[in-house]
Amino acid sequence: QVQLVESGGGLAQAGGSLRLSCAASGRSFSRYTMGWFRQAPGKEREFVASISWSGGSTHYADTVKGRFTISRDNAKNTVYLQMSSLQPEDTAVYYCATGGPYWSSSSSSRAENFGSWGQGTQVTVSS
Repeated sequence: QVQLVESGGGLAQAGGSLRLSCAASGRSFSRYTMGWFRQAPGKEREFVASISWSGGSTHYADTVKGRFTISRDNAKNTVYLQMSSLQPEDTAVYYCATGGPYWSSSSSSRAENFGSWGQGTQVTVSS
């Protein structure tokens, strides 16, 4: 079982940037697809971005494409989410999660395909 701890959330102004980190415990981190999801108050959890085990493939929700970048450093057991041009509608709790060992952009956007989840980090964007 991989344990995940997110950090880097906080308050940003519209148009600003934040970088989220997700540190994983366990030696199998580099085998898994990783994903970022978010949940705003009163809304369902939604997919944000995912990355294959090697980092060679990525997938983004249309709402963040061109503004957010997912990356990973397997040597550090860490996955990142660089968020730029933030908008108030990006306000949410952001979660990272581990997926399976095989990459598929379609399956990597579905929460049911992710097993371990972090506790989340709050991102608030003011207008």
